[in-house]
Amino acid sequence: MFDRYDAGEQAVLVHIYFSQEKNTDDLQEFETLVSSAGVEALRVVTGSRKAPHPKFFVGEGKAVEIADAVKESGATVVLFDHALSPAQERNLEALCECRVIDRTGLILDIFAQRARTHEGKLQVELAQLRHLATRLVRGWTHLERQKGGIGLRGPGETQLETDRRLLRNRITLILSRLERVSKQREQGRQARNKADVPTVSLVGYTNAGKSTLFNRLTSAEVYAADQLFATLDPTLRRVDVADVGEVVLADTVGFIRHLPHDLVAAFKATLQETREAALLLHIVDAADLRIEENIDAVNVVLEEIESDEIPSLLVMNKIDMLDGFVPRIDRDEENLPVRVWLSAQTGEGIPLLFQALTERLAGEIAQFELCLPPAAGRLRSRFYQLQAIEKEWNEEDGSLGLQVRMPIIDWRRLCKQEPELVDFIV
Repeated sequence: MFDRYDAGEQAVLVHIYFSQEKNTDDLQEFETLVSSAGVEALRVVTGSRKAPHPKFFVGEGKAVEIADAVKESGATVVLFDHALSPAQERNLEALCECRVIDRTGLILDIFAQRARTHEGKLQVELAQLRHLATRLVRGWTHLERQKGGIGLRGPGETQLETDRRLLRNRITLILSRLERVSKQREQGRQARNKADVPTVSLVGYTNAGKSTLFNRLTSAEVYAADQLFATLDPTLRRVDVADVGEVVLADTVGFIRHLPHDLVAAFKATLQETREAALLLHIVDAADLRIEENIDAVNVVLEEIESDEIPSLLVMNKIDMLDGFVPRIDRDEENLPVRVWLSAQTGEGIPLLFQALTERLAGEIAQFELCLPPAAGRLRSRFYQLQAIEKEWNEEDGSLGLQVRMPIIDWRRLCKQEPELVDFIV
């Protein structure tokens, strides 16, 4: 039932320009998407139009050209770098006598290949089913009539109605399973909120280097590769940030221009980590010529998932691919870090990122001198656990002097748990 094809298939690619300026970067990105799906491109057909043709999306002459390219090259599939309507797909398939798959179908297929966890697979299947629901009629045109045969005559569902019902049932089942996953994630988030552990979510255009940076910051071994959508399943790790304490880092799926809406909806539970974050690390490929367009594409998706109001820090990655570029922090008028230039691959500039995280997350810092009685050794160990002791000495009367420095939020929490603490402030 799915428009799935085996890796290693051969295809004719179609890309249409709708503006006067022919931006070949869009075509290059599409070719990268195709190779990420494990498909070999035999021919690339391009053209220009002011608006899509209602019947074939391309003009009738261009549609014939595509059909000829399929026959000459022996391709088994035509891949369009655009969203096609079900009718356009059907008309093109009849003309080309092979499968025709649009950009949405291609991205869904890559996601299906990459999904590893149970949740990831459910999310991809949900997106595929929603996409398929509008295209069912194409697969069953020969079965529109009611089922016949002994025991099957008379009034009843057509094959198409049966499939629609099965599809609805499966979507309902997947949604209920994803709801359970969402509740489990919510419990984890509430536990972190109670413990005042902030979440920092890594977002960015696909292949900007999010997983490489995540591995560099956390010593995790998340799969990282120079390909589109290498990461699908979110990974959470804790890291220590000076003057902030523990922070949860979340590695998320990469965004892309014209990301299918079905996909955004299906990955709602995953993207919830982004919506609940205290800070977004927006990773940007500094060596990409389309920096501004990529940043805008990510901002569009952030707006779509209602995360555009969350404070963000731009991380300009891959400076090792720029000549003579040194790591630095760019600041705004209030001297707050807004941009960090680094290389996740080589590790250059990573200390600057931690410095920027401290400044963006720490807020107020509490600094006190305490005089603890000999019996208050438990309080001393609490300060050590929080890595808050800067200096320690013994007084003549046997009491212990401490100079502590810690985030104000940690100090207030400790004072709630240990009310006698305020009596020991010098």
